[in-house]
Amino acid sequence: MKFRIALVTTVFFAFFFSKVIAQVSLRQKIGQMIMVTFIGDSLEKKIPSIDTLKNDLAQGLIGGVTFFAWSNNLKNPAQITRLSAQLQQLAGIPLLIATDQEGGKVARLSSSNGFTATSTAYQLGTIINKEDSTREQASLMTGWLQQSGINTNFAPVADVNVNPKSPAIGASERSFSARPDSVTAHIGWFIEEMHKKNIITTLKHFPGHGSAVSDSHLGFTDISTTWSDQELIPFQAMISNHSADMVMMGHLYNKFLDSLYPASLSYSVITNLLRNQMGFEGVVITDAMGMGAITLNYGFEESIVLAVNAGVNLLLYTTNFDSLNRSLARTIVGIIEQKVQAGTIPLARIDESYNHILALKAKYLGVTFAELRRSGSRPRTPTLGNYPNPFNPETMLKIELPHTAKIQLKIYDLLGREVMVLKDGELQQGEHQIRWNASSFASGVYIAVLTTPTAVVKQKLLLLK
Repeated sequence: MKFRIALVTTVFFAFFFSKVIAQVSLRQKIGQMIMVTFIGDSLEKKIPSIDTLKNDLAQGLIGGVTFFAWSNNLKNPAQITRLSAQLQQLAGIPLLIATDQEGGKVARLSSSNGFTATSTAYQLGTIINKEDSTREQASLMTGWLQQSGINTNFAPVADVNVNPKSPAIGASERSFSARPDSVTAHIGWFIEEMHKKNIITTLKHFPGHGSAVSDSHLGFTDISTTWSDQELIPFQAMISNHSADMVMMGHLYNKFLDSLYPASLSYSVITNLLRNQMGFEGVVITDAMGMGAITLNYGFEESIVLAVNAGVNLLLYTTNFDSLNRSLARTIVGIIEQKVQAGTIPLARIDESYNHILALKAKYLGVTFAELRRSGSRPRTPTLGNYPNPFNPETMLKIELPHTAKIQLKIYDLLGREVMVLKDGELQQGEHQIRWNASSFASGVYIAVLTTPTAVVKQKLLLLK
């Protein structure tokens, strides 16, 4: 009897302390600041990009992913929906799953992958210029995004069409109009339609890309002599009416705003102008950090430190490998963690970004802010335990789920025979307790088996009578 009491006491305290909710780690907070792209159309495929992604998700090193056709993420509607669901099932904190769905030439969901062709922003805002038309197309695309499990749209383009031949904007008809007030109207209608189905939107490319004579994808882009503060009007309007979820920083240099750095790396532009002067309180995201404007002028580590210290919350990358073919997310987390410990990046900057990102996810992804904060310390896969163990005649099986899922909880004897079904149905994310009364069963060893769509977990049970 003393042995049983001692064993039960040991199991109880081991179980209790293993379940104490830990503080979210610094690495997990940094991980929320990283968005990557990966190659593959299903997480079931054994390829390096998928294996790396799954490992990064398991460690909480990624806050979001971006889908592209070129990376084989967007083959058809059913495949996209399934891939989105697979990703969310593995993530400890719900992911931002994003794509560029502007319409026209920049529309990742299109006739090439099972959707339909759409009009460009220029066609909608300048040629047609009717509220109904813009709303109709935005509503159509919103439905596609929602059905596909894509919760974040890197759109609308708030750039003013100052230079119709601008290689990155005007030449591709990505701006609604040359008139700031018209751009403001159309992006407002676009955002309203997206918000009706809880799609996060992104104003881009701050402080305005429409006057540029070069393309930041290719190299240094100086807008000092072509830009005017009229290009801030659409951004300010959306910020003032609280419609702006995220603002994407352009890799755009303007010596009158910052004589040293482009907007995406500039404290003067992000913190002083966008945050303090214009009052933006949402998430600041970079344009892709692999663009020539950054990689040809700044070192990899240097650009990360500058961006974070400037006020960036989300770092956007179009790969999940670094230059040595290792996990990009792990490399970035390691760099930022080291810089925080050295005092080069203030810890307050990480906490600020973490809170901005979680507030955005809480608003749009169907969970509370408190649940999101707790989920950072939850396991990435289901867990199963029980107390007491050994037991007579009842034990409480404790399940912890990282996501809402359909589950089965069954009891088997040592010969593998099913002797009891305790649960067969959906359980919500979080902790659950299910009692098993074994008064009608003989003493012996039994196996509890928890089955979910992504995992099978077993727990040995000892019934002593």
